[in-house]
Amino acid sequence: MTRVMIVEDDPMVAEFNKRYLAQSGGFELAAVCTSVGEAVAALENSQIDLILLDIFMPGKSGLDLLAYIREKKKEIDVIVISAASDIDRVQKALRLGAVDYLIKPFEYERFHEALSAYREKASFILKQQVLSQKDLDEMLLRKEERHLPEDLPKGLTQETLKLTWTAILELEAEHFSIDDLVSKVGISRVSVRKYLKFLIDAGVLNVKVSYGTIGRPVYQHSVNQSKIHIMNQYM
Repeated sequence: MTRVMIVEDDPMVAEFNKRYLAQSGGFELAAVCTSVGEAVAALENSQIDLILLDIFMPGKSGLDLLAYIREKKKEIDVIVISAASDIDRVQKALRLGAVDYLIKPFEYERFHEALSAYREKASFILKQQVLSQKDLDEMLLRKEERHLPEDLPKGLTQETLKLTWTAILELEAEHFSIDDLVSKVGISRVSVRKYLKFLIDAGVLNVKVSYGTIGRPVYQHSVNQSKIHIMNQYM
């Protein structure tokens, strides 16, 4: 089990990160810290494998914590989750060893992808003594694209997928919600979610999480125009 520390001063964002982490599986929340000083103190008393780190913090920034981790040669991986999108901070975070970087407001699917890739890589490394070039490229450098299944997952039908996809295109909206689609397709929310998840996993849809009242995230979906061609194999 990967032990995770969340370093985030916004309680609402920290709460969402905790919930998403719990949904991902294979991760154990070890600590939630609201400042760099608090995180440094916690690291002295806890075994941490992965930190989900904000950059904009009261007092010292998340980059200071990254520098501290590298200076002390701590074997801890860091995924940055921050509103900081300027190239200087992004480059500095990557040069200090961040294994991934998510820009707020991030898409839920991107968060899930980051954790899944990290978990897969960590599990792979534990089983290896030496690496081939193929292993290095595919598992660590992630050079090869994900292969999509030829057939639809169990429980999905081509007819309903076509109906759902047609409804999405007919919406002609930059962003749409589950409710928008339910009213147009005429199937249950549970069914719509299953088809949306498939389209998100295939890369055809993007989903962005907007923060509302705690416990009520708002999911806004949009079509990834560069991946529309993927639908040809399922229509």
